[in-house]
Amino acid sequence: MTPDEVDAFVSTLDGCSRKPRGWYVQHTRLVARLTDPTTLLVRVPIKQRDALIDRWPDAFGIPPRLEAHHKIEAYLDRAPADAVKEAIRLAWELQRRE
Repeated sequence: MTPDEVDAFVSTLDGCSRKPRGWYVQHTRLVARLTDPTTLLVRVPIKQRDALIDRWPDAFGIPPRLEAHHKIEAYLDRAPADAVKEAIRLAWELQRRE
């Protein structure tokens, strides 16, 4: 997936908008942001991160600095689009509820 494809998908989610630093729900709740051209930081529930990694081990990672946070890295250069979309959808659902 490319950053433009991420943007196109996120724009279909109700209440999401793009800001210079990433995509947000209600303008303040982070859904995802690019940390570099091929790495997307996605805010997902901690309980669902392992399931994403188990299903797509090459698509996602959790660096030590993110272990205690509701975040996962999606590697756009090797992640299937369905995997990235699922992570983004989880982030959107999380941020809409909080």
